Amino acid sequence: MQIADEMAVLIHYKVANTEGEVLDSSEGDEPLAYIQGQGNIVPGLEQALLGKSAGDKVQITVEPEDGYGVHEPEKVQTVPRNAFDTETKIEPGMQFQAEGEDGDVIVTVTEVTDEEVTVDANHPLAGQTLHFEVEVVSVRPCTEEELAHGHIHGEGGHHH
Repeated sequence: MQIADEMAVLIHYKVANTEGEVLDSSEGDEPLAYIQGQGNIVPGLEQALLGKSAGDKVQITVEPEDGYGVHEPEKVQTVPRNAFDTETKIEPGMQFQAEGEDGDVIVTVTEVTDEEVTVDANHPLAGQTLHFEVEVVSVRPCTEEELAHGHIHGEGGHHH
């Protein structure tokens, strides 16, 4: 059975950046379960997996435009240090929820001075080319309930 829209797919994966640093992996864990065509994984990976079958092992390069997006400089802002709780020690790498134009966004602290904190609302992997190694574990049609809920049930998926 081949991967197509509305199929329940389980994959093992490893993703690295251009420098070869492993960013995430399912190694030693359950495979990632997703519904093809629902936007549950980055678009470039989802597109590249179309037509693959259980047992296939593929290497896929996903450019920023088809991954987590290009880095948008306008999403980087410097705010006064006193905009944060004075009890909290603010350090680069910390993440906070902030209110954006389109609702709540997660921002990452990139720089801290005594007076200012620089935060970035881009996804931490925005602007990066991603290199995936993927093994397709299984492919099957989704149930109506899975499609209605937007996620896979059972092995590797959501349990109610």
